[in-house]
Amino acid sequence: MPIYEFKCLKCEEFIEILIMNQDEEIELKCPKCGSEELVRVLSTTSYAMGYGSGSGKVKSQTRTCPSGSCTTYDIPGHTR
Repeated sequence: MPIYEFKCLKCEEFIEILIMNQDEEIELKCPKCGSEELVRVLSTTSYAMGYGSGSGKVKSQTRTCPSGSCTTYDIPGHTR
């Protein structure tokens, strides 16, 4: 069940639509302005390949937490 991301060409709002069934008819309309002028955009990924501490690479920080150890990842790239 993929989630598709669209951008409204009228108000520039980004919306996400979950497609439950490929044959399902979906009304593509901006919830903010009601325009049907939407364009599909390439969504950003939620993962990164590789690791390291250089510029443009994933940075991690591991520390001791009450449940054991905790790791925080700083992934470079576009944010909203």
